[in-house]
Amino acid sequence: MAVRSVEEMIAEARQQIDNHTPAEAKKRVDEDGALLVDIRDIRELERDGVIPGAMHVPRGMLEFWVSPDSPYFKPVFAEDIEFVLY
Repeated sequence: MAVRSVEEMIAEARQQIDNHTPAEAKKRVDEDGALLVDIRDIRELERDGVIPGAMHVPRGMLEFWVSPDSPYFKPVFAEDIEFVLY
């Protein structure tokens, strides 16, 4: 099996996600009830601050927190809402 390049993986991922401007993300939170999910490293949070109301999910734990089969599952991810990751 050939190893895919980072560029190929990023291109594939971009086909499956929506990108929003900060204004669009704010509208989705304010008007549609979306939840901001901050996946930055803790050092970035300490250095740059946080958005009030955003949920911090360490990037390395995201899949574990989202998967209902994981012992680390967080029930908020079972809710029928949009998640805006940044």
